[in-house]
Amino acid sequence: MNNLLAFSPDSIFLFGQKLWWFLIVLGVLVTFHEYGHYLAARWVGVKVLKFSIGFGPKLIGRQIGDTEYRVSAIPLGGYVKLFGEEGSEAVSAAEQRESFIHQSLPHKMLIVAAGPGFNFILSYLIFTGMLALGSPLFVPSMDNITPVIEAIIPDSPAEIAGLQLGDRVIRANEEDISTLGELYEQVGKANGRPVTLDVIRGNSVKTLIITPTVKMMPDRPDEPQYTLGIEDHAPLVGGVMPDTPAMAAGLQQDDRITQINETPIVTWSQMTEIVRNHPGTPLHVQVERGGQTVSLRITPEGQTVTSPDGETKSVGRIGIKLAGGGTVLKSTSLLLAPWDGLKATWKWCELTVIGLYKLLTGEISSKHLGGPLMIASVSGEQAQQGLSSVVWLIA
Repeated sequence: MNNLLAFSPDSIFLFGQKLWWFLIVLGVLVTFHEYGHYLAARWVGVKVLKFSIGFGPKLIGRQIGDTEYRVSAIPLGGYVKLFGEEGSEAVSAAEQRESFIHQSLPHKMLIVAAGPGFNFILSYLIFTGMLALGSPLFVPSMDNITPVIEAIIPDSPAEIAGLQLGDRVIRANEEDISTLGELYEQVGKANGRPVTLDVIRGNSVKTLIITPTVKMMPDRPDEPQYTLGIEDHAPLVGGVMPDTPAMAAGLQQDDRITQINETPIVTWSQMTEIVRNHPGTPLHVQVERGGQTVSLRITPEGQTVTSPDGETKSVGRIGIKLAGGGTVLKSTSLLLAPWDGLKATWKWCELTVIGLYKLLTGEISSKHLGGPLMIASVSGEQAQQGLSSVVWLIA
């Protein structure tokens, strides 16, 4: 009874919102997927008996020609029922032309593959539409999540305990780790207590015990965050954009920024903070390139930005991309949007294949596979960020 009374109006509203957007997202995905099977079956001449969104008892439906179109009670999928798919019906010679089981192998393969194929087409249409409207698309890299240590803050608990660049974390407090997010989660759960890490270094496994320190968040002073002193990204240049201060100064891809003015640089965020705070001010930058130290002079160009409270200010930028941080696609014209949409779709497919391979080889935990509950949760979170985020999630 107490648990029932603990539900507040806000929590009930949030649950209802997530449920609503879950039904929309899953409904669009299922409808498009099943429509692919439906069209392919009709195209090769197979009779479609039912086209259902959802499983179980029928809620509403209508018979049009040979097909019953219906919405069923359990909104966790859908199906297309084909004539002859079970192979147990007695059919005449004339009916064999409309029977799935009597189709040629290429026709059967087409019908089966058309569902996933239509999901691919849906992704392409959404990506192309967003690019045509001027929205940038981010395609992440597997490097974004793999728990390989790329940057360690000097004098941090991680450095003091002996953690090294290139170490791959496989366990934290006896919990298997396959992403940086899981590592941070275990550090948070420890609540300041020592964290035992098992890491792969070379051909051996090392065990380290690290005691986190408290990192205060300026925007959340009442919520201290525990940290080991690990950063997601090293100050490694993944690419140099054309006609930018970085290109003019001679910065190159794969350069590792080691110092700006008199400040040693060990993390990407440390580097970007200095650059942002010095628009129009020349910076003396040292980089490591092919085993040698190269000195450059770069003047960040000022870019006007508006903060959430409406205040405008100038921040510095030099025009470099994060190494292994993914790809940002943006169409420079409406005519290029279809081609850029195809590139975005291909990159996401490539990322999916790599992810599945890593799942099979154990590099990524199966915990990252999401079912209906995860879809519902993510749908609600994306809805809070706007309709465009929901559309992106569907893609």
